[in-house]
Amino acid sequence: MSGARDPDCRVASSTACSTRRSSSVRATSISLLLLSVLVAGCAGNQSAQQAGDTRFVAGDGKMEVFAAGEREPAPAIQGPTLEGDTASLAAHKGKVVVLNFWASWCGPCRAEAPVLKEVAAKTKDGGVAFLGVDFKDRQADALAFERTEQTGYPSIFDQPGKVALAFQGTVPPAAIPSTLIIDKQGRVAGRALGAVKYTDLMNAVTKVRDE
Repeated sequence: MSGARDPDCRVASSTACSTRRSSSVRATSISLLLLSVLVAGCAGNQSAQQAGDTRFVAGDGKMEVFAAGEREPAPAIQGPTLEGDTASLAAHKGKVVVLNFWASWCGPCRAEAPVLKEVAAKTKDGGVAFLGVDFKDRQADALAFERTEQTGYPSIFDQPGKVALAFQGTVPPAAIPSTLIIDKQGRVAGRALGAVKYTDLMNAVTKVRDE
């Protein structure tokens, strides 16, 4: 009959439909994978800087303080500051040091800057020193950031990422913003991944300082 459909045609149509569905599923999976990469963390690379990267490291910014018996010695780091001087952890021996990894192209780093500035100012006279580590950044952009925020403490210019790499195992090498607290014995006493909050940071710094 003229109205009857050829069974082969039905098979062909079903196959084509399945192929289209499979392609659609693959495309969706690829899109989701790319999206998860984008939000996984601040990737410190030149293309991200040029694009004005606003991605963030996976982390809630909560400060974790380690028990004294679980603390590992911090590596002996030093390097040139953004202003051309030299800064190091050794220069603050016997003090609590808050080490913050940041970059001018990282949105959460800009958001947490006022918190770091305020805690640094309030704890400076109590034997706490702050030191920034500017990670894979343009020096001019980083200096402009410092002038705007007026942090009140120096930052090592870590364009190659060597300082961050020295803390591998404690902080992922490309994880910014990240903040560490180094105790008076030079051990890593606290860690936060993501933008820190004022209360969490102040409480953790005070706890380590008063030990």
